Amino acid sequence: MASSLEHPPTTAGRSSDDLTGLDVLLIEDSWDVGQAVKALLELCGATVAGPAATIADAEVLLACHLPDVAIVDLHLRGGERSDSLIGRLREQGVPTVMLSGSFELASLPSIEGAIILEKPVSEAQLIAHLSPLIEKKTTG
Repeated sequence: MASSLEHPPTTAGRSSDDLTGLDVLLIEDSWDVGQAVKALLELCGATVAGPAATIADAEVLLACHLPDVAIVDLHLRGGERSDSLIGRLREQGVPTVMLSGSFELASLPSIEGAIILEKPVSEAQLIAHLSPLIEKKTTG
């Protein structure tokens, strides 16, 4: 039986999972999760830098260019937390989607404005939050 994630609906000649042209920075310390998200986004047409497992790795990728959006895990390798990086991304005008299984988020002012998705996140849920960024990019 096929799931709805395998055959998303189309609207106005464009598939709801079409992320063609979206430049994504992926910051995720889990190799398996990072590779799965990267594969999904690339399958949908996005260009993905990363996954970066540490803030230092992410800053190297950011030094090359600013992405259209960053997908960031709160807890990174070596016990690092990405809330300060999320704050810097916001200051640079980069929309951020934070993936986390953590419930300590309410007390983090540095993540204000970030979209917060609780792990495990569905493919459809992640794409639904990224799709509007394509509209902004093509109309803005």
